[in-house]
Amino acid sequence: MHIMRRKLAAGNWKMNGTHADLGTLRTLAETHDTSPVDILICPPAPLLDRAAQVVEGSPLTIGGQDCHPAASGAHTGDISVAMLADAGATAVIVGHSERRTDHNERNDDVRAKANAAMAEGLMAVICLGESLAEREASNTLDIIAGQMSGSIPDLSTGENLVIAYEPIWAIGTGKVPTTDQIGEVHGFIRTRLERRFGAGVARSVRVLYGGSVKPANAAEIFAVPHVDGALVGGASLTAEDFSPIIAALEAAAG
Repeated sequence: MHIMRRKLAAGNWKMNGTHADLGTLRTLAETHDTSPVDILICPPAPLLDRAAQVVEGSPLTIGGQDCHPAASGAHTGDISVAMLADAGATAVIVGHSERRTDHNERNDDVRAKANAAMAEGLMAVICLGESLAEREASNTLDIIAGQMSGSIPDLSTGENLVIAYEPIWAIGTGKVPTTDQIGEVHGFIRTRLERRFGAGVARSVRVLYGGSVKPANAAEIFAVPHVDGALVGGASLTAEDFSPIIAALEAAAG
């Protein structure tokens, strides 16, 4: 049985944006008010509540950029999944390479966060990806396999899990893997999902590509088999850049 996966354009604003930038969300909501794809924006935590109010009633949804696995407690500066949900988030990014590198997050840390998100009813966007050294050593698929095994919870479904393949060496560098390289990894991820969860879940989980996605290369990337959308960083900060990427995904969705 063929399962149609609804495509997803996700924007990760990272540590960028203030109240003045919420106009970007209004523009996107107006431009893509009848979009056939899902659109997720993950702004900085202080903007979550206001961003959720801006997109209410539109096809856009709001997500967090990280969460703490604990429900509450003495964790200064951290944010629980209940707090994200209360602010209007429907999803949260976990395991981004910047968190793995800058905050020494391991696969089991990512898994705990994803478990907490799923338990709260949030969709976990779990990031995977190899470094340039790992790519050059032909270790990419081994790295991805290890990250999948360690980071993805057992109770994952097509409703609560999105996987984002983001080769670390392509994030913000302007370097993009070839379509063959992207296709190889996305196909590998799909196969590993089927082996672990069965065909139904494997066919329903969306696998995004991330790493220097721009209006100029989006259509080519979205034509690659098993690419169900994109997790976009810098190009998601303005409607001028992100809207054409969404439009390319809408075209790919037919």
